[in-house]
Amino acid sequence: MDFLRASRQTGAHNSSPPFGRMELCFPELLNSSCRRTKLSPSAAVLIPFTLSFVSLTTVTLNLLVIVSVSHFRRLHTPTNLLILSLAVSDFCVGFLILFQVFFLDGCWYLGDLMCVFYYVLDVVVTSSSVGNMVLISVDRYVAICYPLHYPTKVTLSRARLTVSLCWICSLLYDFVLMKENLKHPGKANLCLGECVISISSAETVADLFITVVIPITAITVLCVRVFVAAVSQIRAIRPGAAAQPQRGGGTVRKSELRAARTLGVVVLVFLMCLLPYYCVLLEGPSGFFNASYLAFFMYLFYLNSCINPLIYALFYPWFRKSVKIIVTFKEVVSYLLF
Repeated sequence: MDFLRASRQTGAHNSSPPFGRMELCFPELLNSSCRRTKLSPSAAVLIPFTLSFVSLTTVTLNLLVIVSVSHFRRLHTPTNLLILSLAVSDFCVGFLILFQVFFLDGCWYLGDLMCVFYYVLDVVVTSSSVGNMVLISVDRYVAICYPLHYPTKVTLSRARLTVSLCWICSLLYDFVLMKENLKHPGKANLCLGECVISISSAETVADLFITVVIPITAITVLCVRVFVAAVSQIRAIRPGAAAQPQRGGGTVRKSELRAARTLGVVVLVFLMCLLPYYCVLLEGPSGFFNASYLAFFMYLFYLNSCINPLIYALFYPWFRKSVKIIVTFKEVVSYLLF
């Protein structure tokens, strides 16, 4: 997901690590090297270990989701395809977390090209994650509010098309936003060992609306509509109550309500991890929050990608069963399992 958009908006350096003695990233280049912060012995061990553990856990759990949905044909549904796409985004986030190890001392040693590549991957993953959340909200909205139309309107082929468009649009948006940085890697760096990118004020405002304001507004409106419809359906299916048809006709199956609940939790957790991070960024360099707050909320944002598979394991029996088969290397006919 998004790494330090503050560097895009304010030109600020990466978040400062725990305080220590200031040194140079490249001691042999006295006049052109950035400063580095020497971590305390405990932080130098604990922080890289924690980041590596979260990275490995995120990659492993989301890989299990990807393999489960891809391998078992019975799981090839429009909703699960959206979950698969989100898992791919979260899988990439696992690798982005690992890159944070290179930022711990405030220095970037991988060169300007890798710096730009990091931001390119970051923007693509961020945009696709937000896009997937919008698609999941639309999917549940149609399933709950228009149950009779859902099987004909939301098909597997259309789900594949929308997911493909989501990723293609994310790539195109990325190249438009990063075109100057791709042409001139490292042009925004003030010293050797820095990794920042340059984006104009107009692009910053457009980026904020495209990746935050518009998607979050759409997700919120759709989720509220789904919640209201789901509550009315839950009341209707209670013993002795007559089922109330939805505006689109028909009644909602219990399985759809359970899926709406699960994906509602996914969306809610996503918003809880996303909004604090962007609120801190909107404060700017002179805001109330310092770099430590920014780093904390950034890691919370990343942690969301590790939480999603745990939500699937908690609410989806098919995920627990498929993981058990995968880790034990059992051969089971999918229609007997799900």
